[in-house]
Amino acid sequence: MAIVKIDGPQIPRGEEILTPDALAFLAELHERFDDRRLGLMEARLFRGCPPDFLPGTRSIREGEWTVCPAPADLQDRRVEITGPPSRKMLINAMNSGATHYMADLEDATSPTWFNLVDGQVNLKDAVRRDVTYDDPRTGKHYALDAVTATLMVRPRGWHLDERHVTVEGRAMSASLVDFGLYMFHNAVETRERGTGVYLYLPKLEHHEEAALWEDVFVFAEDRLGVPRGTIRATVLIETLRAAFQLDEILYALREHVVGLNCGRWDYIFSTIKNMSDKVLPDRSQIGMTAPFMEAYTKRVIQVCHRRGAHAMGGMAAQIPLKDPVANEAALAKVRQDKLREVRNGHDGTWVAHPGLVPLAREVFDRYMPGPNQIRCQRDDGVGRADLLSVSDGTRTLAGVRQNVQVGVRYLEAWLRGQGCVPLFGLMEDAATAEISRTQLWQWERHGARLDNGTVVTAALIDAEIDALLMTDEAGADGRRFEEAAALFRTLVHSERLEPFLTVPAYEQLLTLEAE
Repeated sequence: MAIVKIDGPQIPRGEEILTPDALAFLAELHERFDDRRLGLMEARLFRGCPPDFLPGTRSIREGEWTVCPAPADLQDRRVEITGPPSRKMLINAMNSGATHYMADLEDATSPTWFNLVDGQVNLKDAVRRDVTYDDPRTGKHYALDAVTATLMVRPRGWHLDERHVTVEGRAMSASLVDFGLYMFHNAVETRERGTGVYLYLPKLEHHEEAALWEDVFVFAEDRLGVPRGTIRATVLIETLRAAFQLDEILYALREHVVGLNCGRWDYIFSTIKNMSDKVLPDRSQIGMTAPFMEAYTKRVIQVCHRRGAHAMGGMAAQIPLKDPVANEAALAKVRQDKLREVRNGHDGTWVAHPGLVPLAREVFDRYMPGPNQIRCQRDDGVGRADLLSVSDGTRTLAGVRQNVQVGVRYLEAWLRGQGCVPLFGLMEDAATAEISRTQLWQWERHGARLDNGTVVTAALIDAEIDALLMTDEAGADGRRFEEAAALFRTLVHSERLEPFLTVPAYEQLLTLEAE
């Protein structure tokens, strides 16, 4: 068997995760599945835009079939909270009163070697309910309550590599590393505790990518001697292409899938990327009632409920604010968003902060008395034109400035190892940074005109970046604003749109780690 090599610094308790048997399991995953993964990633480059429903899978869309029923602790998912699996945040999330907590190894985690290995340590402890934390600044002790949220985990997407783990000199799939380590250490333990290995699958663009996950799941369950269905997955529908393949994705994963989730921010990013000739307005004007966003969410609900799966709503990114007037306005937006979701038929929703859990639960408790709304069948007749009817609106200098501020500030924090960042009253992750840089790239390419008549040019964008770099904050010791700004400029001004900012950002992160 091939040998797995670890090229990273020693992490406290890392030897509990990177055991010889765990690494042998990773090697098996790599040898069986990585060539197929790379082939699917290459196939992404040759698919036309904009997407359409696939003629070859019509029988799946029109057939009568359902997915396997969800286990008991995945029946009621009315409020899920997400965040990185750092120890303190994990404990707070599991104690938040949410029904489920998704530990995010992808968009909310900067993939430093420490974050990834430490995250696996924390997840292993959480499964065994043996996770505590003593804050060195405050002396406060954190521990799990008697009743906590059910744990779910999001590995990184198929398009990402993990350069600290190689097999015969080739970097492993980040997806297989994250999944493999969590599965190896926790599959048996979760079964003994009456639960399972519950996952969120990100960034899928094609049903063949879902079929790859299905084969990985079957192999892993058989290899580790746990029953079929120990793994149960929810797929994030956060790419425009996936919205045309909902039935096919559910069908490919039908033994292991429990639902689909409306990953709204990445979906907006994907729409810009795949519809680059359609110049979208300011991010603040692209709400969930925009025609293409409404069509997307209604189609997810319709398909999921027809197939017996959960249709999960999207993220409320607001965070509690100190200003009572501003805070009340933010909470009103969250309430309106959750009312829309539950009335449309969603089976649950997401929040980014524990402070929003009571509000979201109140709304779903009132309008969804049962565990879910799968019996609520929609018949909206959403077609291709509906999914591609992108928003009208205006572009403003404030929108340019917001994109620069969010994009550069997020990248700066990401390069320092922080993947979940509070900015301007919202909890931002990689998805919103993606919107920021793709919007600016699109506006610059098309010479978009702002509402004041100004044309968006490289010089205009650079002036906003330069203004940010002149602030005292940008000059503070230990900050990475210069590196972040340089990378952001490259991404925004490039001739070709980089598919994911986290790919070149990862190269820079590795360089900084090595310093």
